[in-house]
Amino acid sequence: MSAWLLTELRSGGVSMNSTAIAPIVALLLFASGAFGLFLQRTLPEKYTTGAPRDMIGAVAGLLTLQSALVLGLLIWTAYGTYSGQAAAVRSLAAQVLQLDIALSDYGSETAPGQTMLRRAVAQGVDNIWNAGGSADTAARSYTAAIDNMHKSQAYLRSLNPSNDAQKTALAAAGQAASSIGQTRLQMALALTDPVSYPLVITVVTWVAFLFCGYGLMSRYSPMALAAMAVGAIAVSSAVYLIIDLSDPYTGVFRVSPAPIEQVMQIMGRQP
Repeated sequence: MSAWLLTELRSGGVSMNSTAIAPIVALLLFASGAFGLFLQRTLPEKYTTGAPRDMIGAVAGLLTLQSALVLGLLIWTAYGTYSGQAAAVRSLAAQVLQLDIALSDYGSETAPGQTMLRRAVAQGVDNIWNAGGSADTAARSYTAAIDNMHKSQAYLRSLNPSNDAQKTALAAAGQAASSIGQTRLQMALALTDPVSYPLVITVVTWVAFLFCGYGLMSRYSPMALAAMAVGAIAVSSAVYLIIDLSDPYTGVFRVSPAPIEQVMQIMGRQP
């Protein structure tokens, strides 16, 4: 089961599988707890009471501490990816607006360049937010960033400023275009392996052993099963958070394209 889960996490469209992986993790943990309860009922009492029970409790405490620490670290890492992408989107929106204003200040001859910029931004939004969570999102974003950098630099080099105002506007446009390229590259690179999925599998394995230990220290009852179900759902929701936040352009926790869309509206209203 763990090997299959690792394959699913490494396969294409991580966020597309997050809603399937979380229930599977919950079922795996619940089954581990149920197996512990089964062992508690079938093993001789001397293996589940006294000193053995104390040792099981000590190991369960160790696994509880390890799992809590590493799960918290993984959630924090995944949230760092999400918040970093959200900040980059806001920064990118501001840089696009700066470039559009600089081209507008240059003069009417840059109107084709402004049109090209608006089309590139619209295409970028469509590629990032409407890609359906494909596995090569980072690679495509990186390729698109490099391609746009070459095109913007080539276009700016084709301009021939005739006065100081145009030279100043061209310099500002060049700086904004460079900033846009750097931001897009950073966004693409940050999406490459944002979370260590083998570590996620390791933590899930720890928790599976932990639930088995809880079962060994408990007695079968509907309340015990209900408590295990709640615990399994809690841990699986943490796994869901890790997977979903690590792919911030799809899923429930999704970076909003609103900053760039607002900038596109402003650009469309400019003469």
